[in-house]
Amino acid sequence: MNFDLSRLADPEYFSECRRPAHSDHRWFRSPGEALTGASSYEQCLNGLWKFHYAKNPALVIPGFESVEVDCESWDDIPVPAHIQLQGYDRPQYTNVQYPWDGQEAVEPGQVPLRYNPVGSYVKLFTLDRPLADGERVSVSFKGAESAIAVWCNGVYIGYGTDSFTPSEFDLTAALVEGENKLAAQVFRWSAGSWIEDQDFYRFSGLFRDVLLYRRPATHVEDVRVTTTVSDDLSEATVTVRLALAGAGTVRAVLSGAGELVDDGDGALQLSIAGPRLWSAEDPFCYDLAIEVRDVDGTLTEYIPTKVGVRRFGIEGGVLRINGERIVFKGVNRHEFGLQGRVMSREQTEADIRLMKGVGINAVRTSHYPNNSYFYELCDRYGLYVIDEMNLESHGMWDRVTNGELTVEQALPGDRPEWLPTLLDRARSMFERDKNHPSIVMWSCGNESFGGTDMLAVSNYFREVDTRPVHYEGVHWDPRYPETTDVVSQMYTPASRIEAWLKTHRDKPMILCEYAHAMGNSFGAVHKYLDLAYSEPLFQGGFIWDFADQAIKLRDRYGKEYFGYGGDCGESPTDYDFSANGIYFADRTPTPKIQEVKYLYQGFRISISPDAVEIDNRHLFTGSDAFDCVVTLAREGKELCVHRLDTAVAPGGFASHALPFAIPTVAGEYAVDVSFRLREATAWAPAGHEVGWEQAVFTVTGPVAERTPGGVPRPAVITGAHNIGVRGSHFLASFSRLHGGLTSYRYGLTRDGGKELLASIPQPNFWHAPTANERGWGMPFRDGQWLLASRYPRFDPGPENPSVASLEDAVEVTYSYVLPTAPVSRCTVAYRVFGTGRIEVTTTVHPGKGLPDMPEFGLLVTADADLHHLRWYGEGPEECYLDRRNGARLGVYSSDVSQELTPYVRPQEAGSHTGVRWATVTDDRGVGLRFDSASGMEFSALPWTPFEVENATHPTELPPIQHTVLRPALMRRGVGGDDSWGAETHPEYRLPRAQDLVFRFGFQGVR
Repeated sequence: MNFDLSRLADPEYFSECRRPAHSDHRWFRSPGEALTGASSYEQCLNGLWKFHYAKNPALVIPGFESVEVDCESWDDIPVPAHIQLQGYDRPQYTNVQYPWDGQEAVEPGQVPLRYNPVGSYVKLFTLDRPLADGERVSVSFKGAESAIAVWCNGVYIGYGTDSFTPSEFDLTAALVEGENKLAAQVFRWSAGSWIEDQDFYRFSGLFRDVLLYRRPATHVEDVRVTTTVSDDLSEATVTVRLALAGAGTVRAVLSGAGELVDDGDGALQLSIAGPRLWSAEDPFCYDLAIEVRDVDGTLTEYIPTKVGVRRFGIEGGVLRINGERIVFKGVNRHEFGLQGRVMSREQTEADIRLMKGVGINAVRTSHYPNNSYFYELCDRYGLYVIDEMNLESHGMWDRVTNGELTVEQALPGDRPEWLPTLLDRARSMFERDKNHPSIVMWSCGNESFGGTDMLAVSNYFREVDTRPVHYEGVHWDPRYPETTDVVSQMYTPASRIEAWLKTHRDKPMILCEYAHAMGNSFGAVHKYLDLAYSEPLFQGGFIWDFADQAIKLRDRYGKEYFGYGGDCGESPTDYDFSANGIYFADRTPTPKIQEVKYLYQGFRISISPDAVEIDNRHLFTGSDAFDCVVTLAREGKELCVHRLDTAVAPGGFASHALPFAIPTVAGEYAVDVSFRLREATAWAPAGHEVGWEQAVFTVTGPVAERTPGGVPRPAVITGAHNIGVRGSHFLASFSRLHGGLTSYRYGLTRDGGKELLASIPQPNFWHAPTANERGWGMPFRDGQWLLASRYPRFDPGPENPSVASLEDAVEVTYSYVLPTAPVSRCTVAYRVFGTGRIEVTTTVHPGKGLPDMPEFGLLVTADADLHHLRWYGEGPEECYLDRRNGARLGVYSSDVSQELTPYVRPQEAGSHTGVRWATVTDDRGVGLRFDSASGMEFSALPWTPFEVENATHPTELPPIQHTVLRPALMRRGVGGDDSWGAETHPEYRLPRAQDLVFRFGFQGVR
């Protein structure tokens, strides 16, 4: 028997001589060895392998697997790794498109012939000790994308597909004493690639661990642990079924509970009174110790296993964990980091700590099974997991949606030739992962339409397990609604969910994907959380997604940046659609995390002038498990801090007196209530904040005049072409020719004082389009506002500008015509006081029928020396009208060079809402102060919106020359229901078809 390359294009050829899937338990020689974590039954083959690259199967080296062929001169390649990140082939990002689309004409199941890279791998190894009697050796490739053929010492061993579950093969018969030659060929594309069309980077190679396993003559091949919990939660039963190979006996003991006994049906069983139940809030696991002995009574294996006792399912029509209705505060996570999908245990654990730290309680493994240790860590840290099998055929579904294919032609659809490989993938995932308490649902895959094949997969899961089955594709192909136990949709607006559930109340509902976090996004997500806690059938969702899929690259000048689709020269591609993370690729938090953490907290708190009302949304944890700290601040200065004793039961509500009185002195006061970890956990130190709220109270009373009495009105110097306005410490110049404020000097010196403006302030209606705005076509619809911002027309005349002398000020007003169709008009009035303060009133009269503006404010350019930013407003991260719940009023500082959030494609970013005042100063403290009595949005960046828009990567932004200040009445919210058509919700957009007025002031500071 040898490998038949022609079957690479056969969907029914998905494995050959591959060992049956089994549980992911580990076995050791003794309890002492288990404590070390290193099993003498395992031999890791990670490291350098010999490697040959061929761009298609016809170009591989024939017979390379033979022991007679010397591969010593081949290249070295690390394992695990993607070959595309090791200098071979190239990474390719596509979302829906098949990666060969438009390159080669292939039908479903076929594979490209001209370009289908093949990696030939060779590893020489010697067993660390001779085989014992009856002992067998296997090799397990934990991840090989997309298909692998294996030889040992020239003997063909077998073939496997399914990139994301182990392909394990018995090597025993082919082994020799001394050095052995293990050879493998990994094919980038196989027939199975048609159902691996996930929204991700397309890689190939051995990207997970490769291990040798020894199986003693008496060996437990499979462990199955199930738990049942009584209705009143007072008792639990643990059942263990073992597949024992070879003659011998087994004994199992559960820590703190006792030894399991034979139940008379081939299983071991134990009842526990008053069990401690596993949940994301208390992820307690019992230790199960299994001893395996041969017929002589000699210990051959010691198997330690964690057992989480919990009850999860649909009870009373809703999803419940241990009897309590659950709300998934979830996230989708691609297994992706700085080395692509090569993720170590340490990197995976760091991801899980990040999730726990921001209140995420659930993960969907989009869209394939993860490394085994991911589930082990979720068991330990406490995360609810939807385990999704490796299936997506979005490119084919797209053709059905577009009418190119009929429903009958969908893939896998109703095609019988695809069912065996689907069931194999389902079985491989289930058998490996079945014992993990963190897994609460099985998912049949993603975006593959529907059909009888999917129904058969879902029925398989029901036959072998009791956990609910999930599949979103039923929403698009409702012929077999019984495929899924829950209603699952993607990106449905909260208002439509609410309306839909009024008449569809047969199943609980989740959003397996929502809040598409592409670029500057994640707006109005609070609406979903509000609905989840008011509508019992809506049980939350999973943000798309956890971290940007981006690859670290260098531009032609050696500058490092994170690249996205197309940056590696690949085609077809879907560009920056790969970057949808609430974290950047390097796990730096994006500003969206500020909102995620607020919305996903376990408390809802309401603060009044005399009370704190606490709604405890935890299911099993009282508020007294945390420290509650209440802080009072006045305009950014902390006045007092108190600890508040609370004891709000899980799911309970209570009101507590505010531990201090709001002062009566006029001013603005912020009260913060903060819940913090009392003790360190595995995922955060003591003092880590897990929930909070802020309320702001304004105490009215006499306030100091903005313009101090006794300061005379400034002098007006009327020239032929300029109007000068001079006070004791400043000089402002207004041009009759160039249409605006051309100079503002504050702090007069022998050389005339420092110039604080770099150009004429311009009315501004534009910002660099966000990813969401590009998705719904904002540049096309709103482009007139770009023209209005860049090319307003000033028509000089006797009354333009107009100059008026007021009692305590001088007012200079400019009128502009804006190049919109029909035309719009705008005025900017500068009221100059003797102190040097200038109050600006900008008024716009939009042309009839024009769309709403992306923003409305003034663009003020200063020298880049003014790079120290300080503001009293909402922060500390960027925030927008529809993403400000997680922001808090305070005084914050930053450097202007850091204010443009480094999204992989530059776009509108760095703004702050609710800004009362802001200063930008140089290293000596000289600069400008802006303020707005009613609060404004404020942005200070090193680039104009036009420069930001022109750059497709951060490294393309020009050298910093200016500080660009954009005080604004309002900017359009960021949106984020989806990134391909959903606009910002109406309440977070500027009104259209009406005049708008924006007032703010500025003054020099020294």
